[in-house]
Amino acid sequence: MQVKYSKHIETRIALRKINYDLPKEIYNNAGERFMDSETGHTIAVMKTIIHDKERDVMVAYRHEDVDVRLLTIHPLKEGQKENRIKSGRWRKI
Repeated sequence: MQVKYSKHIETRIALRKINYDLPKEIYNNAGERFMDSETGHTIAVMKTIIHDKERDVMVAYRHEDVDVRLLTIHPLKEGQKENRIKSGRWRKI
């Protein structure tokens, strides 16, 4: 299985000045995974240090045959993960 990056995630990495390998690290080591009912994508969430602050960072991804395509990366704001779970948008898997 290969982990591939979408053009969108590569743009987000550059815009947010995120280490290029962080999305793969989150995908491989995430402590939590969710299904996003709004997008249909799978979400991996991991607490990490980003811009000198510890926070949850999410990576959306989808399986493509035998490969995985990472779609986007987003540092979560305080309470954002909990709100998405509470609203039913994110369902733990």
